[in-house]
Order: sequence, then C-alpha cells, then structure tokens
Amino acid sequence: NAGNITAYWKGYTEYHRDGLSDRLPRMLGTQAAGAAPLVLGEPVSEPETIATAIRIGSPASWTSAVEAQQQSKGRFLAATDEEILAAYHLVARTEGVFVEPASAASIAGLLKSIEDGWVAKGSTVVCTVTGNGLKDPDTALKGMPAVTPLPVDPVAVVAKLGLV
Repeated sequence: NAGNITAYWKGYTEYHRDGLSDRLPRMLGTQAAGAAPLVLGEPVSEPETIATAIRIGSPASWTSAVEAQQQSKGRFLAATDEEILAAYHLVARTEGVFVEPASAASIAGLLKSIEDGWVAKGSTVVCTVTGNGLKDPDTALKGMPAVTPLPVDPVAVVAKLGLV
C-alpha cells in the first residue's frame, strides 16, 4: 500500500527536525516485480507475487510514497519472486529471523542495490522487516519433507530414527 515508506520517512524527518538525528536516510522502496506500480509509474491491473502483503496494483499512499522517495533522493526497484525467496532464506539462515516474503523484499532490494552500486559495500543500512513469517506459513512449509506419523512410543521413534 506504500504506507510503510511514507510513515518511515515522516518519522525520520521528524527526528531530524527535532535534532535527534544529524542526517536523513535515502529511502529504498522495493516492490515485487509482478506488483510494481511505483517502479512502472502506472497501476498494475492484475498484480501477482508470492509476497501477498505487497500484492498491490495501485497503492493508496502512491503520492506520499513518491514524495518520500524524491525528498530522500531514494529510489524504487522491483525484485522478482526468486530474489525475494532467496532473501527470505538468507535472513533465516544467517540471522535466525523468520520473516514473511513481503518483508524479505526489502532485503532483496538491498542486495540488488549493493550489486548495482547504489549502496556501497560496507555501508550502514537498515532494512525494516515488520512481517513475521507466521503471517505466511505456507511459504515456509513449501519444500519441507513430509511428516511421518509415529505412535507415541519411544521404541517406535528410536526404531524410525535407526538408532537400534
């Protein structure tokens, strides 16, 4: 809905105005490639992405999001579902953080921005990941091995594990 980048920018500018920070960040808004109206500059009539929380074809906060991007000298970019899923797995594996795919989009955007030089390697960066992975458990369950039902019997469990 583009409300997050708008709200974050408002908070950063208020902190700066009140002397609580000495500089303002550049804002990076990452949208899913199949639902990237701000990147394309036009509404997407049939948005499609694995990141359901950002599957929005015409954000309600469009104007204020563009203002945040422009005022911060930031940018919008699109990440494919594959890039979002790679970031989803990366943050779980390296940081132990279980996020939903929409939150992983910000990490995918950061990785792309480092790759293309928009963000210098070694920079201090904050990725806001507000959505817990339990918001979209189906993504986490895809590719998991099937559960083998066993009786509530320690001997059966030990036997199934091949420990006898």
